[in-house]
Amino acid sequence: MSDTTTRSRQPSVRRLPLVAPLRLARPSDMWFKPALSVVVATAVPDLLLFAIDRLDLVMYTMAGSLCALYGHNLPYARRARAVAGVVVSMVIGMAISLVAASLTGSTAVLIAVGALLAAGQKMLCDATRIGPPGPVIFTFITSAALFAPQHLGQVPGHLALTLAAGVISWLVTVGPAVIRREGPERRATARALDAAAAYVTAPGHRTRRGAVAAVHAAWQALLSAGRPTPVRRALERLVVHAEAALAGGAHDASPIAPAAAPASDPKRLRAWARQTRARGPVPTPPPAPGTSDELFGIDAERAARRTRSRRDARRALLRSLAPGSPLLPIGARVLIGCALAGYVSQAAGVGRPYWAIVTAASLYQANVTLSWNRALQRTLGNLLGVLVFAAVLPVSRTGPLALIGFCLFFGFAAEALITRNYWLGSIAVTPMALLVLEFGGTHPAGELIGDRVLDTVIGAGVGILAAMLVTNRRAAGRLEKALAATDRARAHAVHALAAPQPTPAALDAARRRLTGSLVELREADDTAAGEWWQRALPQEQVLAAEQAGHRTLAATATRQGLIAPAQENGAV
Repeated sequence: MSDTTTRSRQPSVRRLPLVAPLRLARPSDMWFKPALSVVVATAVPDLLLFAIDRLDLVMYTMAGSLCALYGHNLPYARRARAVAGVVVSMVIGMAISLVAASLTGSTAVLIAVGALLAAGQKMLCDATRIGPPGPVIFTFITSAALFAPQHLGQVPGHLALTLAAGVISWLVTVGPAVIRREGPERRATARALDAAAAYVTAPGHRTRRGAVAAVHAAWQALLSAGRPTPVRRALERLVVHAEAALAGGAHDASPIAPAAAPASDPKRLRAWARQTRARGPVPTPPPAPGTSDELFGIDAERAARRTRSRRDARRALLRSLAPGSPLLPIGARVLIGCALAGYVSQAAGVGRPYWAIVTAASLYQANVTLSWNRALQRTLGNLLGVLVFAAVLPVSRTGPLALIGFCLFFGFAAEALITRNYWLGSIAVTPMALLVLEFGGTHPAGELIGDRVLDTVIGAGVGILAAMLVTNRRAAGRLEKALAATDRARAHAVHALAAPQPTPAALDAARRRLTGSLVELREADDTAAGEWWQRALPQEQVLAAEQAGHRTLAATATRQGLIAPAQENGAV
């Protein structure tokens, strides 16, 4: 990076939106998978407890059942490991909460433990990139367990219930592999095809960024899926077509980029995407130019991945949590915000202020602007949710099966709606969380509703205040590191291109490294752009790095034969 590059000026404090965070989006293309998974994983232990008349233990099985929400974007080989890790983490969190609850009755101490747990869970989920629903499920369960009456001798049995329900969740999330082994890879490939079609239809920076990220995610899914199968080979060829369409339109990324071959037909790409998502055979179009070299490079990278030890992965995780990590300010925000929300709620007269802790913890996203958006969404959804709870409570008290049925319905509805907008899903989450308390015994409806409204307002208000005051100036440092990494990746790709006879594996590895660095650069830039109290960001450098990176990606594709040779010099 040049020291003479002019940095853009921008205000330290930005206007926060009011309407945009509440707009509805299109539902996820796989919303029904976590929705159905959590219903099955919850229904089995609930009905077993109903059969033995011990529905008072539902809270402990619920901790394991909600693990079924994780890992649905991952190939089954990775999903098995990831969900197992989620279950183990949930059991550890429950153990800390239950032991703390059994050793002390001090609300102040329990709030401190809850805040520490919430901060640790946020940092670990961000460091491992486990994906949605992120740390909020862990915090919801462990914070509620902190305020559950407990004796030390009961802890092992309750943890056994959590682990047993977690095993059921693991089976539910991994079980579909028996029916459709390549399902996650098919969905990732279809998204890449759709994103490439969107870019070809409307070339521009936004659509190109989305297509680069989708193609990168598809390759990552295929590389981590395990050994190649005929279906995976067909999917790899389709991703090559998406990549060729993306590279073929690279001239739209910058006016000084080279002219390339005509882009693929977007209607054909979308048709392939529909067929790929369906249950029929994967479409087998004619191989794109350079497909054999591309697949050779994929095999080389897959072999290299097998030689990497898990010790390297653990070291990478520890580095992300070490001093200087950009995750540390986010952890500090969660710790301070959750602790203050809990203590303010306690001072306001709430006996078990766990919902204030959960509300505050749920707000913290990558930056202040996104946290503000989540505060609006969470507050609106919770306030509407308590109205729904008030309406269904009399019916839910007609019998235990009615109570189980409502919990299952709201669990399904939450996952069905939350991908449209977080506030819409919160309308279903709130009554479900309140109804779970009914398994341990009835509570005055007015007290439940009043405490929940008060905790929501306090948690959202105190939480967003902490987000604004606890600065994350490391976000700009992360952006600068991402810029440097992109420069290095591009230089590596240029060096590979300059070789007299570069191997397909070398070009493929260089292109994939550059693609990954561009995705990380975009994520780092988006994160830093939404932070307050931030030094000026190098926006010109980011734009130049993205344009140069896209041109270099097109040049590597040309060299591998994915697109026609450029008609001008200066492709890199």
